[in-house]
Amino acid sequence: MKNLFVIATASAGKIRDFAHILGTDHYEFKTLKDIGFDEEIVEDGNSFAENAIIKSSTTARWLAKRGIEATVLADDSGLEVFSLAGAPGIYSARYSGIHGADESNNTLLLKNLAGITDRKARYFCALAYQTITRNADGEFVVSEPQIFEGECRGSINYAPVGDMGFGYDPLFVPDGEARTFAQMELEEKKAISHRGNAIRALKKALGK
Repeated sequence: MKNLFVIATASAGKIRDFAHILGTDHYEFKTLKDIGFDEEIVEDGNSFAENAIIKSSTTARWLAKRGIEATVLADDSGLEVFSLAGAPGIYSARYSGIHGADESNNTLLLKNLAGITDRKARYFCALAYQTITRNADGEFVVSEPQIFEGECRGSINYAPVGDMGFGYDPLFVPDGEARTFAQMELEEKKAISHRGNAIRALKKALGK
């Protein structure tokens, strides 16, 4: 019987990343939508790890209340520019004030980097892992979260280039590349991405 892995996301695309790297021989993957999760998750942490744990813990408690044994995975990620003290960081998706406004986020980032030559940056991902198991008394117990991290280092281009990807991909040039993420094929990007590296760290820990 396969172990149930609940990914704390509504994104079918994200769940494919987990299934592709971890494999489906041992695990069955479901999204929040698949399990009928109906609570609001308020991501008010001060770090990627804190936000990932908020998502995993909220989901794990929801499953435990319903008597469901599973493993919960939740990630939080974003872009950190070192010369901007790590900004946009945990505010990456809403850097310009509107959640998911990629164009205005990129425009603001370029504005804030005007005149700065040190444009080193990284995409960073914190992945939280928690289990819900049944103890000898028949109670469903949520484990303490474990965090797995992944990063992809690079630099910020002086103008957006490419039409693939999303977020800051048109500006981010990974180390060893002349292309931005938005110029790279999806499989190329997945092979070096921050989320992919975090999932691979988890896979190593699971020994699968």
